[in-house]
Amino acid sequence: MNSVTSLLNNLPISQWQTATWEDYLAAYEDPNLESAKIFFYDGYLLIEMGNEGINHARFNSLLTMIFFLCFSSKREQAFDDLGGCVIEKPNVGGGAPDRVLYVGKDFPQWQRGEPRKINLDKWRVPDLVCEIADTTLANDLDEKKRLYAALKIPEYWVVDIQGARVLAFRLQDKGKYQECEFSGVMEGLPISLLSETLKMLVQGNGMAAMWFAQQIAALE
Repeated sequence: MNSVTSLLNNLPISQWQTATWEDYLAAYEDPNLESAKIFFYDGYLLIEMGNEGINHARFNSLLTMIFFLCFSSKREQAFDDLGGCVIEKPNVGGGAPDRVLYVGKDFPQWQRGEPRKINLDKWRVPDLVCEIADTTLANDLDEKKRLYAALKIPEYWVVDIQGARVLAFRLQDKGKYQECEFSGVMEGLPISLLSETLKMLVQGNGMAAMWFAQQIAALE
């Protein structure tokens, strides 16, 4: 029995477990975990199983519309939105955020024969990552927050579905996140507007996106 199998058989997979970088790589390659989201940082492994809930999926799709509206309304800025893509820095940490956003044209390109993930020793870090927290808020605001800071992601959003709020953090010079009221990546977008848009999801993400478009048009 390998160490990853032992971890899965003896511990709750929804909790961080003591592990090595090699355990993380083995979990990533395990065909039984193909649909799992796997995270590793500071000697601990987290494996999240299960499908998205309705609210999680609804806002996840809305984020793509928000990104499009933000950039197209300004100067048609190139961007690449990679939902759920694995990002990792070997022997430091890795994970699969709900959203991975690159702003600009120099975003990662996959080559045949390479692993299907973003190696941050090869590519620049994303400009923004986002976690949508329906049942994972504690992890998203603690361990994952420290993971993304260690990967030097400039901006991190946590969408608190149950609390109907969006929390945003900017990376500081000392390598720690500080909560911010305006997005640097989205050129000054008020984070409170994202929270208000989240409350509109009861009308569907299409209506929420149209409401968001009206609000950012009024800001210009």
